[in-house]
Amino acid sequence: MITNNFSSVTIGWVAIAAGIAGLLGLAFIILFFTVGQPFGTLNDICIGLTAILSVVLVWMLYPGHHAQSPLLSRFALLIALIGALVVLIGSALAISGVAGWSLAGLYMAAGNAMIGLWLLGWNYSALRGNPWPQGLLVLGLISGVVLALGLVAIPGIFRGIDTQEYVFSTVNAIWWTSSLGWLVLYPIWCVLLGRAILPK
Repeated sequence: MITNNFSSVTIGWVAIAAGIAGLLGLAFIILFFTVGQPFGTLNDICIGLTAILSVVLVWMLYPGHHAQSPLLSRFALLIALIGALVVLIGSALAISGVAGWSLAGLYMAAGNAMIGLWLLGWNYSALRGNPWPQGLLVLGLISGVVLALGLVAIPGIFRGIDTQEYVFSTVNAIWWTSSLGWLVLYPIWCVLLGRAILPK
């Protein structure tokens, strides 16, 4: 599913860079909870950087995806672009201090959920007769589903919920679970995709 003007080396390294940025975000959020600032800000920067690199990756993979699934690929491209923009808004809100971690997190969850919808579409299309490792595609589908859980954060964005204390509820538990997708599963998938694309 790579039929475009970009070399496989370029696409592979962009995928790996997106994965590394995401995994650095995971390391920084762990350090934030154990040490404190500036690791929270570094986490927010990494989340935004992952979103930017994800858009580049989506764009590079689009021609091959379009050849396989024309209608699905257009929708997936549009939703990924919107998702990355929403993630960047969340990162900017957190870094600037304009909003608290709760509202910024809702933006990040919702935006990454949209990227997750692209991930579902791409891996679903890739299942049909392409030489990708089966494990990679299964991980991509699982990651996409987990990321998509963040869609439940959208009503909270429109309501402007920005509490400084975590309140347990089913909705909160669902969108927090989605962070497993953008902090762990999706970055790992990106690294594995890059390794699968790079010439052996």
